[in-house]
Amino acid sequence: MTKSTEYSESGSPIHRYGERQHEWRPPEYGEEKWVEKIEEHVTRYIGEIDSVYHEIISDVVHIDVFFIKPTPERNYYTLITTGMSFMPMNTPEGAEGCEYAELMICLPPDWPIQEDLENPDHYWPIRWLKMLARFPHDYDTWLGWGHTMPNGDPAEPLSQQTGMSGIILLPPIEVDEDFITLDMGDGRTVSFYAILPLYSEELDFKLKHGSDPLLDKFDEHGVNEILDLKRRNTCEDG
Repeated sequence: MTKSTEYSESGSPIHRYGERQHEWRPPEYGEEKWVEKIEEHVTRYIGEIDSVYHEIISDVVHIDVFFIKPTPERNYYTLITTGMSFMPMNTPEGAEGCEYAELMICLPPDWPIQEDLENPDHYWPIRWLKMLARFPHDYDTWLGWGHTMPNGDPAEPLSQQTGMSGIILLPPIEVDEDFITLDMGDGRTVSFYAILPLYSEELDFKLKHGSDPLLDKFDEHGVNEILDLKRRNTCEDG
């Protein structure tokens, strides 16, 4: 693996990764009780798991995706990974307790989630969940609060249906606060992060000013983890 580090105007490190260098290796599977605890946690706080998008061929870690259907209380699909937390991430000094994580994304109730996944405009949320869940283990790094990733360099739109071209990881806000972390009972804790798509101006703003000023803009405009392909660009005016 090749990796170079630069620093943004806000002082945050920018890591650039080359091609993954290691060969394919058999995936890690979670302990049975570990997987059961995640399933119980998701069911308790989000809702009944309707189906699972099973990974057929895995490398490094086995990543599945839980599907939770819309309900009157949560009128949107919720997709949550299981597998990213099967291995600890390589967290730096100062990020102790952040070694284990899973990811989620919330999609509108009319998203063709199980009808036309051959269409990249419909499949990209699943692809990003799986890619990001495997990324820290592929590159011996970590992902956590406030981390961003562009869709390529230069960044391109995530799909033909939106101008957003990258993502940020944040704790979900449309959940019970107790959902955000899961104490596994053995000294390890799993954190749950939502994937929020960003416009290029928002990516640039975050690099220049940091995460907190961007989150202030999100609060001002009511941006949360429920995907809105046409939402307002909160940094359109700089």
